[in-house]
Amino acid sequence: MDARLEEAVRAVDAPDVVFAFSRDGRRTVRCGGTGPPPPVPRELLRYEIGSASKTFTGLLLARLLLAGRVSGDDAAAARIAGAGPAGTGGVTLMHLVTHTSGLPPLPPGFRRQALPRWSTNPYAGYPAERVVRAFLDSRPRHRPGTRWRYSNFGVAVLGHALAAATATPWDELLTREVLDPLGLAGTGLSPSGPGVDATGHLADGTTPTPPLLIGGFQAAGAVRARPHDLLTFLEAHLAPEGVPLADALRWVRRPVLRRGLGHRHEHTPAWFRHPTDRGPMYFHSGATSGQQAFIGFCPDTGSALAALSTRRFHRRDRFVATAYGLLNDAG
Repeated sequence: MDARLEEAVRAVDAPDVVFAFSRDGRRTVRCGGTGPPPPVPRELLRYEIGSASKTFTGLLLARLLLAGRVSGDDAAAARIAGAGPAGTGGVTLMHLVTHTSGLPPLPPGFRRQALPRWSTNPYAGYPAERVVRAFLDSRPRHRPGTRWRYSNFGVAVLGHALAAATATPWDELLTREVLDPLGLAGTGLSPSGPGVDATGHLADGTTPTPPLLIGGFQAAGAVRARPHDLLTFLEAHLAPEGVPLADALRWVRRPVLRRGLGHRHEHTPAWFRHPTDRGPMYFHSGATSGQQAFIGFCPDTGSALAALSTRRFHRRDRFVATAYGLLNDAG
């Protein structure tokens, strides 16, 4: 595994690269990159994981569902604004977490307002109130529950619905219900600055990007975490017995829909789930303006991988393919 991780690190063209692997709780971490080593070791920095944050959001929903604080059939509009179930087409919390709400990937008009900052912080000018208003003014493009379409907009709305249902700000809610119980002290939802957070880079691999400001899309992509915290998160999914949130960790592993050629690819409330020769592989990737992440695990072999990179993908980018292939082969 040492050699395979070293090879994976070399295959990724980015200033900073970390591949952290766990099998049955035994960890191996390899770091490298095309840039000079930062003052703080790469494996101790926090990385923006972008859409892989949705796995944390799915786990939080599971936690609240199993505690009876919300129901998957709750109308999102009712939770947010007290609107009746017919509001916004009857979109429920489960529709939002499974990307079957009928909402588009981003709110109408989002790209126009984000264009001036598209390569740095496209979400910064779209605060929570604007996300909520866009949702309450929207109508699903097809009947909720009938079609899968990946939606940052939908998961962002889910976050606001859960925050409203619990009368708790999102960062406080996720920290209290997920991060603290799992002991993820190196994980957060807002920038902390140099020496704590890794610095991302544009596709040229040299131009640094500012820290991500996610606006009202926290539930869809705000998490920044250290590699070892991500392994702790994944190991909890692999062996939930005796772990806080054990029932929720089991709940988010259950498939809820199929899609793709021959319906071979499944989805859970938090993960993509693909078949492999060694059993199912659960995974999610994510990207921000200057960083990328891939996290995944294989329950049948007790294997988990957290891969991180400080370069936004470019035309010949091999990051996700390398990480996916490593977990698939090593699993």
